[in-house]
Amino acid sequence: MEAFAERLMRSTVVVERVVVSRQSRRVRAGRNGGGLVVAVTGASSGVGRLLASRLVASGDVAEVVGLDDVRGDVDGVTWRVIDLTDPAIVTRLAGVDAVVHTAVDTGITDDPAVRSHRNVRGAQAVLTAAAAAGVRHVAVVSSAMVYGAEPDNPVPLDEDAPLRAEPDGSVISDLLEVEDLCARAPRSHPGTAVTVVRPAAVVGPGVDTVLTRHFEAPRLLVVRGSEPAWQFCHVDDLASALEFVVLNSVEGPVTVASDGHLDQQTVEELSGRSRIELPASFAFGTAQRLHRLGVTPAPASELHFVTRPWVVTGARLREAGWKPGYDNAAALRSLMDEVSGRHALASRRIGRRETATAATIGAAGATVAILGTAVVVRKARRRKRG
Repeated sequence: MEAFAERLMRSTVVVERVVVSRQSRRVRAGRNGGGLVVAVTGASSGVGRLLASRLVASGDVAEVVGLDDVRGDVDGVTWRVIDLTDPAIVTRLAGVDAVVHTAVDTGITDDPAVRSHRNVRGAQAVLTAAAAAGVRHVAVVSSAMVYGAEPDNPVPLDEDAPLRAEPDGSVISDLLEVEDLCARAPRSHPGTAVTVVRPAAVVGPGVDTVLTRHFEAPRLLVVRGSEPAWQFCHVDDLASALEFVVLNSVEGPVTVASDGHLDQQTVEELSGRSRIELPASFAFGTAQRLHRLGVTPAPASELHFVTRPWVVTGARLREAGWKPGYDNAAALRSLMDEVSGRHALASRRIGRRETATAATIGAAGATVAILGTAVVVRKARRRKRG
């Protein structure tokens, strides 16, 4: 941490010189009435790429600065290639009015430690550097998962509801640390406003998470006695909401989602997937054991988010004038188009032949959603040894 701070201080001296140099040109256009200068982290792919494209086309934006570890392909963006965890990122923010930090990874990865480092240190670097560079507004993408998925959650959850998710070493832990950094930033740097953007289950092209892989399974897991409530956020709507937040200086935590929610039966009808119902103790206990053995990529706690409600209002953005382009049914159809041809069990992606084996097991009993994975993995390991 001390080394990080020292590197940031050295970089801050450099950025002061850069600001003076750029002030003679047009980089301060946003502060002189000619449109905002907006930096987007993670701008080469995903929602960052979609957002950068929207901002380039906006008449309210003078310049879009793309920050990523690779150069993207969006025309009209000023690209700055840098490791987003590097304190030297402060030198890339000179003259910027607003930063949108989309480079928070909620996907499935083989190395959670690397993901966690990128997520937490990246958010820390961006928030600290933005304050040092005099950026007025920072928007950070988090997730509505931080509210937690609890059986007694009100439907919907208010945006100021407590964050009840438990750190479990998964992406939830990353998100809670990022949220804590965002909560402390305005006190440490009162000149910079911070908006946390919490989308519901994000779906759409390129999105690969525990939640999307739930719909790659031959059947949908339902915990006996639970009442799932499904709500989605299409990635196009997330990009649109982020653009709205930065152009209208929307503050406070905001949630982004399609209106309302779908019940389990409607989801099954729209997705063409039938349910598999298991007792809670069996489902969560078995999933946790498989995760400890390294069979499945996500801890059992992430099953809560596909079996319990965590619906949000999205009230602040709607009151400010933003509306989603997708309803939940359309977002779900987009998700099913995206996962077509893919096969997963308990979040572990498998091949077609293994899917057939799991489906056979499932026809004989109600354990396919979890135990099917163990059978598949054992077969794969035997083939590998052979």
